Order: sequence, then structure tokens, then C-alpha cells
Amino acid sequence: MFIDLHIHEKTCSKDSFLSLAEVVEIAKQRGLDAICITDHDSMGLRDFAAEYAEKTGFPIFVGVEYYSLQGDILAFGIEDFPRERIPAQEFIDEVHRQGGAVVSAHPFRHNRRGLEGNLDTLRGVDAIEILNGSTMPDAAMMAVQYARKYGFGTTGGSDCHYPDKVGVYATYFPGKIETMEDLVRAIRNHECRPAFHQDFSYFVWDLDKLLL
Repeated sequence: MFIDLHIHEKTCSKDSFLSLAEVVEIAKQRGLDAICITDHDSMGLRDFAAEYAEKTGFPIFVGVEYYSLQGDILAFGIEDFPRERIPAQEFIDEVHRQGGAVVSAHPFRHNRRGLEGNLDTLRGVDAIEILNGSTMPDAAMMAVQYARKYGFGTTGGSDCHYPDKVGVYATYFPGKIETMEDLVRAIRNHECRPAFHQDFSYFVWDLDKLLL
């Protein structure tokens, strides 16, 4: 399965220009099997997304992109999250306490919103985002080095705010992902790999090759 794990929808991410209907339509056209809405410090779309998923028959998961004191972290499988900024380690521990999974979003992006070198000391990071639609290749390669060094799981996501970015990168899951529990389990077990969209198809990216 190919799932875009990092999508912003305009209802709760004010910097996005995408409605959920637009995201789902484009995701279907690109050949995605499911999407994840990860709005900035919000899971406010959760109920509507569940209703829309049932209406359309297209799987929609809702997580959050939380801005910790050290940088952005994607979290999946949680009921709630802190409304104030707290240290990354505290947030990771809280996500795991709730039975969720965490992914370091664009860890080496040049706007200093990633966890960067904090990954050297943080405990419990389940995966790091290798391919991100708004991150330069050199930052992606640095993420690859950290994945190799620490054995992190690896993911991809479009980080889309505009229609043309939906699904440009995604995450490949070899098994079926039908529930949030499935998604969390796969991420925590490192049963996931970054993928890219090209020529109307998705391809799993080989971490041993140079970035395209």
C-alpha cells in the first residue's frame, strides 16, 4: 500500500489551500491507497474525515504535526496532544504512553523546523521522514545518514499545501493498513519505506541509491 503520511487540509491548517474533497480526488488520481491528514497542532478534522472516508470508501487517517520545542514531529494513533509547546522528548513519551507512533518530520529542513541533531539524543523516535515535498535533496540525504546510523524506520510524505504536491511522495507499506492500529504498528515495526510518484506510478525508493 502507498499512503501519503503528511498532508495539510485548509480547515485546520490555515496555510493550506486544499479541501479534503480535493485531496481525496487527487490522491485517487495519483494511485494512492490512503492518506493521512497531519495538520499543524490540530486534529480538528478527525470526525469529518471519518465521515468522509465512510462516504467515499477511501481510507483517511488523522494524525498531527506537532511543533515541539526542538522541531516538528508527526504523531499517529493518539487521542489528544499538549496545546502548549513542550520538549520533543516529553511529546514522544506522551505519544507512546497513548499507544501511538512518532515520525520526525523533515528532520534537516533548512528552516530549522526539524529535529536535526537532537535525533542524536532523543529516545523513542519510531521513524524519520526521508522524502518530503518541501525539503531539498541535501536535507533528505542527511536524513538517510541518520536512518542508517540509528536504525530509524523511514517514511515519505508530500507535506502538501497545494494541489500539485498531493502524493508526490508517499510511504510504502508491504502489509494491509486498514486501521489506525495497523498504521501505528507498521511504523513502530519499521514496516515502511519512502516512495515517490513518477510516470503515473509509485516506486519504493532504495536508500542505497542517490536521491533522484
